[in-house]
Amino acid sequence: MKLFFRDHFLLILMNVLQVIVLLTVFWMDGYQHFTLYVYALFLATFILMLYLIFRYLVHRRFYKRLSNPMEHMNEAFETLDTAPLAKALGELLKRQHRIYMNQLDQQEKRRNDHLTFINQWVHQMKTPLSVIELITQENDDDEQLESIREETDKLEKGLEMVLYAARLEMFEQDFQVEPVSLRSVIEAAVRENKRLFIKNHVYPEIHVSETIVESDEKWLEFIFNQLITNAVKYSTGKGRKVVINEAKHKRAIMVTVQDYGVGIPKTDLKRVFNPFFTGENGRVYRESTGMGLYLVKEVCEKLGHDIELSSVQGEGTSVQLVFHR
Repeated sequence: MKLFFRDHFLLILMNVLQVIVLLTVFWMDGYQHFTLYVYALFLATFILMLYLIFRYLVHRRFYKRLSNPMEHMNEAFETLDTAPLAKALGELLKRQHRIYMNQLDQQEKRRNDHLTFINQWVHQMKTPLSVIELITQENDDDEQLESIREETDKLEKGLEMVLYAARLEMFEQDFQVEPVSLRSVIEAAVRENKRLFIKNHVYPEIHVSETIVESDEKWLEFIFNQLITNAVKYSTGKGRKVVINEAKHKRAIMVTVQDYGVGIPKTDLKRVFNPFFTGENGRVYRESTGMGLYLVKEVCEKLGHDIELSSVQGEGTSVQLVFHR
């Protein structure tokens, strides 16, 4: 109703001004009969009210639709009033809905095609990497082959990050929550980074029991993989170990990955979970992509886990993963 009167306010005002002007002309022309003016004013008001009532009844659903914005796209297909303006608006909404749905389908198809391409490409790249790794394992004492193995590991981790970043877009179709053993997942992540530990002369200490949490094993291993990789990388030449501890509380289980490396500058702490942010340490360690902690944060949010990070520059970094019971 408010919208209706706001829409017709100018019409009402113009009618009032028109009646005033006409009565003024009659008065100045000598027709100074008060009853005539009252009768004319009554007729003008009555005709205006009839028009407004008729128009409101005809366009009632139209104004109701405009006053109450759509909550669902399907409401665009609801029939409006048969009045020309309302009918035209209904047709416009339907056309816009069809255009939107067509564009959405095209975007979804492009995204699926992109994800399929990334998955196939990563798996194709893994084949030559596996062949290179097998060849280099034939002679463990050759320093050149050792360098090739190190670079192969970097390539493999990079491909894994690309693969998981692509899968994150369709996370809802690529995860399964089930009971997972924390120790098993952490040990698998440590084994995955065995060569990295040896190369950097950093050693893991695992103080985690066979605690069971509700999570996705594959994505949880990815999380610990990233945390351990960062801990080892930033401990090179300073920290001698990476400690993984478990703490149990009434409503939560917390796993902490603690390193004693270079730490993170205080000015960078608020941005470490931002995509592509490498910070001050990234200028020193050129291999940093700025995507590891971002992906970890995104996965934790989707799995319902909390992640907290604290660090002191020059003393190390602690990342705490919280599993709610």
